[in-house]
Amino acid sequence: MSTQTTPRALVAVGAGRYADPWHPFARTGAAVGDILRADGFDVAVVPDVDRALAALDGVDLLVIAAGDPWGEGERIAPPAASTDGLAAALDRGIGVLALHSAVASLRDHPEWAPAVGAIWLPGTSFHPAAGITAIRMEPGWGDDFDVQDERYCRLQPIGRSTPVAWHEGDEAGTGPEPAAWVRTHGAARIAVDVLGHDERSYESEGHRALVRRLARWTVERGAS
Repeated sequence: MSTQTTPRALVAVGAGRYADPWHPFARTGAAVGDILRADGFDVAVVPDVDRALAALDGVDLLVIAAGDPWGEGERIAPPAASTDGLAAALDRGIGVLALHSAVASLRDHPEWAPAVGAIWLPGTSFHPAAGITAIRMEPGWGDDFDVQDERYCRLQPIGRSTPVAWHEGDEAGTGPEPAAWVRTHGAARIAVDVLGHDERSYESEGHRALVRRLARWTVERGAS
């Protein structure tokens, strides 16, 4: 993140076909927006994913807090300005922070799944009941913490990513699974945080610190 200019973040919040009955996207998007503002970002929260993706010129960080557009009802293709806008932003190297169910979102955008590095696979992916979840951090990414949240399990990986946080996995004890990871996709730097089911998740200082660190990583071109 440049010390001379204020980085711009756009938080695209699930509404319409990107909404669902389980996730309060307006509240989680607002919570993440507050975290980023406190960390020096100029933040706009847009409750229209397609409109947000068509307006990424000059945006340094795209945050997606949205659900599965194929989950319910008629499948409606997004406007070309949305798919083209995301593709162009990734090509120029925008930073991306994908939150929680964002791994099941933007299914009609061809560049999305290869960019984020994993997707929710219906019939295979699942989560145990929400509760207090222990998160173990990789060295250099902050301290371990507990959070009230869901644990996404058995996501379908696409390509290689670098996990930076882990949860304990499923109730069968099959072993830890990534809670957050980072990766590059062409010129773009992508961070994925599968925590954040609702606003209670962001009451954890450890989770807020993880969001700040992931966001900075995506926009700091000199970072490792």
